[in-house]
Order: sequence, then C-alpha cells, then structure tokens
Amino acid sequence: MSLTKRIVGLVVLALIPALAVQGYNEYALRAARAEAVRNEAMRAARSVAADLGQFGRGARQVLGILAGLPEIRGKDERACTAYLSTVVGQVPGSFFFGVVEADGRIRCNTIGSPAGSYSVADRSYFKDAMRTGGFAVGEVVTGRVTHRPTIQFAQAIGDSDGDGRPDGMVITSIDLSYLAARQATAGLPPDAALTVADRNGTILARLPDHELWAGKPLPPTFWTALKEHRGGVADLTGLLGDTRITAVAGASSDALDSITVAVGLSPATVFADIDAATRRGIVLIGLGAAMAIMAALLAGRAFIRRPVRRLLAAASAWRAGELGARTGISGSGEFGQLGEAFDAMAASLQRHEGELRDEVARSHVLQERQTMMLHELNHRVRNTLTTVQSLARQTRRDDDKGERLEGRILSLSKTHDLLSRDDWGGASLRTVLENELAPFRGDQAHRFALEGADLDLPPRYVLALGMTVHELTTNAAKYGALSSEAGRVDVSWDVVTGESGARRLIMEWCESGGPPVREPGKRGFGTRLITGGVSRELGGMVRLEFASQGLRCSLDVPLDEPDRFTSFSEAAGTRPFGTA
Repeated sequence: MSLTKRIVGLVVLALIPALAVQGYNEYALRAARAEAVRNEAMRAARSVAADLGQFGRGARQVLGILAGLPEIRGKDERACTAYLSTVVGQVPGSFFFGVVEADGRIRCNTIGSPAGSYSVADRSYFKDAMRTGGFAVGEVVTGRVTHRPTIQFAQAIGDSDGDGRPDGMVITSIDLSYLAARQATAGLPPDAALTVADRNGTILARLPDHELWAGKPLPPTFWTALKEHRGGVADLTGLLGDTRITAVAGASSDALDSITVAVGLSPATVFADIDAATRRGIVLIGLGAAMAIMAALLAGRAFIRRPVRRLLAAASAWRAGELGARTGISGSGEFGQLGEAFDAMAASLQRHEGELRDEVARSHVLQERQTMMLHELNHRVRNTLTTVQSLARQTRRDDDKGERLEGRILSLSKTHDLLSRDDWGGASLRTVLENELAPFRGDQAHRFALEGADLDLPPRYVLALGMTVHELTTNAAKYGALSSEAGRVDVSWDVVTGESGARRLIMEWCESGGPPVREPGKRGFGTRLITGGVSRELGGMVRLEFASQGLRCSLDVPLDEPDRFTSFSEAAGTRPFGTA
C-alpha cells in the first residue's frame, strides 16, 4: 500500500509542471489574442469613423455648391423647388432638401410643403449655422413633416445685405437607415456590434437591429463610458447587457467630430477556438493522468527498485518542465505498462505544448501582418485623399458644374474596388480597361477593340493607368471618337524586354471616325493628369498626337521600377494634401 501511494504521488507530481505549462501557454495565447482583437476592434471603429467623415465631407460639399447657386440664393419658390427636386435623387442617403429663410421659416423644399408652412428656428443646426455663417450638423430628431428619425446638415447662404447675418440656409435630411446599411456592407468583423451616436448620445445607426434602436438615447452609464474611452479600447457592458471588447472613435471630419463610433466584439466569439483548445488540453491531461494512476495501481503490487528509480527520474524531469524525457520502460509487465503510460502522457502533453506554442507564434505573425497592412492602407488612403483634394481644387476652376470631378472620383472609386477584390494585390490591364470603358461597351461593344496579352499590374500601376484611361475616355466622349455614332477606339498593348532585361509596357490608344481633331491651344488639367500621372508616378513616357482623323496616345511605361510613393497631386503638378 505504501508503494502504491508513492507511485500515485509521483504521478501527481509529474502532472504539476504540465499543468503549469498549460496554464502559462493559455495565458500567453489569450494575451496575444486579446491584443490582436483590441487592434481589430479599433481598426473597425476607425474605418467606420473615416467612412462617416467622408460622407459628411461629401454632403458639406454638395450643400456648399447649392448655397452658391442663383436658383437657391434667389429664393424663388418655384425655381428653387424645381432645382432641389433634381438634386435629391442624386445624393445618396439624402431624402429631403430645403431652403430656409433667415427667420427659420421654410421657403422651398422637395416634399411640396408651402412656403412658411413651418419653422426650424428651434433646431440646433439652424442656430449653429446662423451663428457661424457656415456648415452645421444637427442632432437626431424626428422630422416635422416626414416623421422619420433623421439627422440634418445645414449650410448658411452668404450675406447679401451687408448686415453680417446670413440670408438663410440650405438643409438636407439624412436617412439613418441608409447610414446603417452603408456600414452593414463595410466588412465589420463577425458578431460585431456597431453603435453610432450624436453629440447627445442619441443613436444614429446600430448594427444589428438598427430599426429597433435608431433615434433612441443611449443608457446614461453606457454613454458616459463611451465618452470616457473615446480614442481607446475597453471592456464595456453593451446595450444588451453583455460585456464586449469595445473600441471608441470619433468621425475623421471637422464637420462630424461630434459623432461617436463604437465597435464591440464578443469575447466568447474571439476566444472560442482558444477555449476549445484548452478543453482539449484538459481532457488530454485528465486522460493521461487517469491512465498513469491506473498503471501505478497495477505496478504497486510488486516492488522493483530499478524501474521505480527510472520512473522517479522521469517524473523529476517532467516536474522541471522537460516534457521530452521518457522512462524507457516497456513490456507486458505491470511496470512496463506503467512506463509506457507515463511516456504516452508525456508525449501527449509535449505535443499539446507544441500546438499551443505554434498557435502563439501564428498569433504574433497575424499581428505583424495586420500592422503591415495597416501601414500600407494608411499610405494608400493618404494618396487617395491627396488625389481627391487635387481633383477638387482643379475642378473648381472648370465650368462643368462638378461633372468632371464626379467622373474622376467615380473612376478612382471603381479602380479602388478592383484592387479591394484581391486585398490590394493588383489587377490585370484588360480588367482596368474594361472597367473604364464599361459605360460605353453594352450595345456599343463593336466600337471598341482591346488587343494584347493579359498582364497583371501592381496597385500603383492600376491607379495611374486607370485615371489615364478615364481621362482619355472622357475626352473621347466629349470631343473625340465617342462623341459621334461612327467613332471607334482601338487599344493595343505589348510587353517588350530591353537588352538589360528590363520590361516595358507599350500601349496605343487610337481614335477614328470622330469629328476632326485639332491640337488645343493650352494644356488642360486632364492632359496634365495623362502625361504627369504616367511620367511621374510610373516613370514612363506619354506622346499625344492630335491627328485630324483622331487622337493617338502612346504610352511607354517601365514595369520593373520600384514603388515611388508618388501621389496624383504631384503627378498633375498640384499641391499635396494638407499644404497651404
């Protein structure tokens, strides 16, 4: 009986280091996963905040344009209503536009309310816009006429009387369901809970169950916690009473900086695989311990000094954390079975320890990859913002009412969609061309010819060539081959290899059948985008030939140049984002 107790004691002692290793690996793995999840939650919150900021800037730009139009400033009810009715369907998320007098009375709107039928003088956005003479964002309210929960944007109309007070303002109402649907497709992590609130803690958007929560105030304790942790990540009790890893961010726009975005991830979901691995480990340890104790009880019937010493030596090694040690005892006897059981237990624990270490290593690799992808995304976003600012600044000098700006930004957006399909790994040249020519191909496919072997391009080539082809297509539609029924565009390309082994892309854009072509007297912004974008961004050469039968554009682009990190603003010769 004494020997049996001693052997069982050895089994227990041998399990202690294994349990300690299990506990340590569990702690390390959970810590690594927790850090990765916190970073993921903050990335998602900032992504939503950036998207809302972009939406706010777009709405502000539209209202700014409307506030300067003579149809709006004149406040003629019929002309104003007719013009606003053409705009409301063109602005995503907006279901109402109106013009308000300086005293708050409605002058004209898109839902047919008579002039002076109601007043918005008590609304916060009206007071803010009249006080500042600029742009203002309201709070979540229920529309007096639409009876829908909404948030309003307002832009003051400039002072024409010289009294220092705005003449009124242009307002728009935003559909909160649109904002929620916009974020539902933005790639939030699985099982994530999104909450967007205004300055007073009233819900603008909520995922899931937006319609149930929209327009309701947040519980005071939850709203206070969000304000305290804005810009950080914390474990907070959500709207449903469950604890979530919650990241809180503000919209990245001066106009929407009062909006708070919170993304909460469920610990039960993010740690589910770790919990499963822990349960498997405990089961394995339990099974191994049960097998070892059973073998010890059987071996206790006889006393053999040498096997006991070998067992003690192995147990001592395991207690020190050396799970690779083995007893070396085998055979059909009781101690042989006990030795084999001990060795099986040690092998199982060692294998489980290796799996946990591998999982920790994979978590670190994943975290490093996420950091690298975040840096790359930051770079691409900065370049995109710079490009949009450059296009907007130049387009203000044009007379096309923003149509070319909208087309260029749409082209840039479509190119970004191409790159997003493969996580910014690039796209083929043929796909880029078909993407830009898509509006004209349909039943006019016979007017285009694309000839050349398919060629995969890295992201910066896709962006530069996409903008170049967009400008060529736009020019052809307004002045060139695509402006007449008989016009035709032929695009061909080839890859040539020089003596040094460097590859170059040679592409030809040839128009025919259109009106006679004359060389313009001055270089416009589109021409600078075509020549500057290819030469500075890609280090290539562009030759434009204004032949009478049609424009001919030749591109010679090196394919093996390193990434220059050049933005389109530099390529087009304009100032970069954020400069005076």
